[in-house]
Amino acid sequence: MIKQILILLTFQFIYMNSFVISGQEMTNSNSISDGPYIFYNDKSLKIKWIENNILKEDYITPDNYKKIKNKFRLLCEYEDIRSTSQLKPSYRQAFRNVDSMAVIADVHGEYTSYLNLLKAMGVVDNDLNWKFGTGHLVILGDVFDRGDMVTDIFWHLYGLEKQAARAGGMVHFLLGNHELMVLNNQLNYINEKYWKVTGILGMPYHELYSENSVMGKWLRSKPVLISINDILFTHAGISIEMVLRNMNIGKVNQIFSMWIVGKDIRASVGDESIIFLAGSKGPVWYRGYFSDESFCVARLDSILNYYGKKHIVVGHTSSEEVRLLFNNRIIGIDAGIGHGKPGSMLIYKDDSFYLGTCTGGRIKIF
Repeated sequence: MIKQILILLTFQFIYMNSFVISGQEMTNSNSISDGPYIFYNDKSLKIKWIENNILKEDYITPDNYKKIKNKFRLLCEYEDIRSTSQLKPSYRQAFRNVDSMAVIADVHGEYTSYLNLLKAMGVVDNDLNWKFGTGHLVILGDVFDRGDMVTDIFWHLYGLEKQAARAGGMVHFLLGNHELMVLNNQLNYINEKYWKVTGILGMPYHELYSENSVMGKWLRSKPVLISINDILFTHAGISIEMVLRNMNIGKVNQIFSMWIVGKDIRASVGDESIIFLAGSKGPVWYRGYFSDESFCVARLDSILNYYGKKHIVVGHTSSEEVRLLFNNRIIGIDAGIGHGKPGSMLIYKDDSFYLGTCTGGRIKIF
């Protein structure tokens, strides 16, 4: 049923979205605009951006920040950017008594599809500001690569996180395998636009997200595994091997933060836990729920019992629809946004789960 509904809604999506919603539109096929990229430079903030193929640079101060904020449609304040330099990761990542959630995965630089879903589901208003009150928005990684509006999505999420916190809600961004690849300088899938961006800026792409940058510092503070109520969230999946190795949420997030994200794990070849978590049975690469015929109810029971949860929500393994496995206990929500599909969101409200569509439909799935 879900697949049939999505096929019908896809035609509506194509009709309604024949234009691009963007603060960084290209004026023609040969003209590139991108940014901002903001760096900590001693005690100052240096900003770089590209405007119609021309590199622009400046320093951000409290006096000129309003102009910069308006130019790039930023949702954050000057002090938000300053304070990010002191941001530290939180490892435990357990949240309770949340009555509203919206979850999206694998948007891969597709800014228009991402915004359409957030607006359709009432997460943001028409000015792209937070509208979800005390609700929680969960993004299951993979903003990087494929699409050509990665920068726009990251800055929107960065600002939305600040707005949500001030309203009593939360934005949770979890790292996916494509975040790890870019931060580790594995650039197999970046859009052609960003190769041109690096040429104009005169900087390697991964250095635009270095520890010395606002966005790089922000990304390095993010977890790979969280729990909200009785639900586990991660980009790809939790394997039975993680349970057998006693990999609780705090331990997993700490190892990723200290030894994997933006690090050369070849230097850790002697630490088997690091190599394991960064590999195919770890939470950012695992596909076993969808491809391993030996994965069974007994394994799932062991995983859920270990973490004390009832459901696991993942992205990573793409499909044309939300997938429900093992009596709704595993929910796969990568609905193909990164492959040109309109996508969908998972909506949780008062213990019920819904499929949210780009046209505003909300279909109860269980």
